[in-house]
Parts: sequence; structure tokens; C-alpha cells
Amino acid sequence: GHGQQRSRAFALSIAYVLGMSLTYTIAGVLAAVTGAYMQAAFQSPWVLGVFAFIFVLLALSMFDFYELQMPSSIQTRLAGAGRGGHLFSTFVMGALSALIVGPCVAAPLAGGLLFISQTGNVFLGGLSLFVLSLGMGVPLLIIGTSAGHLLPRAGAWMDAVKAVFGVLMLGVAIWLLARVLPGPVSLALWSALAVVSAMYLGALDVMAAGASGWRRFWKGVGVLLLAYGLVMGLGALSGASDPLQPLTPYTAGPAHQETRPGALHFSVVKTPEALQNALAQAHGKPVLVDYWASWCVECVRMDKVTFADPRVRAALRGWVLIRVDVTKDDAASRVLLKRHNLVGPPAFIAVGADGKMAAQQEGYLGSEAFLQWLPKS
Repeated sequence: GHGQQRSRAFALSIAYVLGMSLTYTIAGVLAAVTGAYMQAAFQSPWVLGVFAFIFVLLALSMFDFYELQMPSSIQTRLAGAGRGGHLFSTFVMGALSALIVGPCVAAPLAGGLLFISQTGNVFLGGLSLFVLSLGMGVPLLIIGTSAGHLLPRAGAWMDAVKAVFGVLMLGVAIWLLARVLPGPVSLALWSALAVVSAMYLGALDVMAAGASGWRRFWKGVGVLLLAYGLVMGLGALSGASDPLQPLTPYTAGPAHQETRPGALHFSVVKTPEALQNALAQAHGKPVLVDYWASWCVECVRMDKVTFADPRVRAALRGWVLIRVDVTKDDAASRVLLKRHNLVGPPAFIAVGADGKMAAQQEGYLGSEAFLQWLPKS
């Protein structure tokens, strides 16, 4: 009867989701086992470039430049495996689907894998990715159990949804590349995305006198987006890098944040020998060693928020500030990280005036948390 069909649909949906969960659980366990190697891989410009390229390909397909689909031979085999509604074949299809749709969840998946690789906890790694996949599978369970009755009818709204997802995918691609590209180049890419999106919203199209309220609304959004995109482009040409403050070079004047009185000045070292020499030259003063990298988003956030706080600057007055640059994934950077058993930046080492380590911290710290962590000199 109808109840049996629902139960069967629910069982098949559960099998599909559990198959997908198995793949992600294995990924979580591997991330915990490989640890720092996984993090180093995700920080490689080549890996980031590949992920960004995949997102661009997916985005262009959303705009109907071409259609992405699996080869017909693989589709035929999957269709044959799924015919008859067998639980095991559905389980296998779910496991394979996790590999196929992996790029679509690359951003949250990469963040989860990096967090797991830092902990090195195998149980936490497997459990975290298992729970993530279950959360992703809830909509599939609901739709599968309803036998498709909850799905809205196809229509023009689907083209709008595809366009939105296309823009989001392009945004993720730019966000990934921003870790390795110069700031002005990244801002120029954000500017291009905003301008092109404004064109799709009809920012420069002539509007008919009897246009609907929604059409006028979206045109207004397009005009605002176009203006913002042009402002970001202007900022990129002047050397700005922050999409939220694109006109900083024009508004900051000579008293720019990097040069204004009171700004922290770090001595930058890139080799173990240089770090050892810098520590030896501290002359009995307390030392803050800051592990930093240009691709590290949280490191940039520390510079903009924590180290820009006047209270933090006052607390560090009298300290010797050393910045260990581990941007390059080379032998020197690995030795520097291994010196204090660090996974990666941001990380901070407080060394007392007696030359002994007083405190160690990995990860981002806001102003309040940093002041509480910093030992009293």
C-alpha cells in the first residue's frame, strides 16, 4: 500500500545517505591520521588553484555555457545498479555521489578537514565528517521519503537559482585564490564579479514603463552592485586589497595604518638560523614570536583586529617582536614549525626575559583573549 511505498522510499534514502556518510567518514579519519600533511596540501597554491578552477567550471555550467554530466557509460552502469531499488546498490550510489559532489561542498569540507588535521584525533575526525554528511543528507531523506511530492515544479525560478549558485561558486573561487594572489588582484576579481553580476541583473537595461515592482527592485540592486564594483575596481588600481574598505588609499592619507605612530613593527625571519639570531639579540627582553603566512586568513585578521588594538600595542610596549614567515611550504618552514610542534599559523610563543618559553598559543585570538593570554612582562 501507500505506507509500504513510503517505508521503502525511506529505507532507500537511508541507504543512500549512509553510503555518502561512509565516504566522508573515511575522509575525516584520513585527515586526522595525516595531520600536518593534510593542512600543508590544502595550503598549497596548486591545490587552491585546482579547487578554484573546479568552482569556475561549475559556475560556468550554472550559466548554461555548457552542460556538465558524467560519461554515458558510467550513467548506464549506475542506472543498472540502482534498478529494482536494492539497498546495497543504493548504498554504493550514495558512496560514489559523495566523490562526485565533493567539489560542491569544498569550502566547508576543506575547513572541517583542516580543523581535524590540527587535532589529530581519529575518532573526532570520523565522527565530525559523519555528522556533517548526515546533516547534508537530511533534505535527501525528506525528499526521498515524500517520493518527490515536496519538490516544487520546474520553472523560470530555477534559472534564477542556478544564476545565484553560479555567482556564489565564483565568489568561493576568488576567496580561495585570495590566499595566494596579491591583495589588489583579489580586489580586482571581486570588482569584476560585482560588475558582471550587475549586468545579469539588468543594471544598464532600459526598463519599460509598465515594469513590475520586482523588476524595478532587481534593477536597483544591480545598479548598487555596479556602483560598488566600480568602487572596488578603483580601489584595486590604487593598491587597496580589502573589499570592505576599497577606498582606504584615498581616505587614510599619509597616516596609513601601517605607518602611523604606535603601529607594531615585527622583525621578519624565514629560517631557523635567523630566528635563533633574533632571539639571541633580544638582550634580556621579553619576546613575542608570531608564526605568520601570507595565505593565512586568520593571520591577516590578527593584524587587522588584534594587533591594531591600542590596548594590545600598549601591552607589547617593551617586547621584542619577531615574525616567523612560513608562507613557503619548504624545508625551512617545516623546521621552524617543528621547533615548537606547531601545525601551522597563526601561532604565538611568549619568551620571558630569562630566555625561557612562558606561553604558547595556536589559532586566532581576539584582543581580549590575547591580553589574557599574554604573560605580564
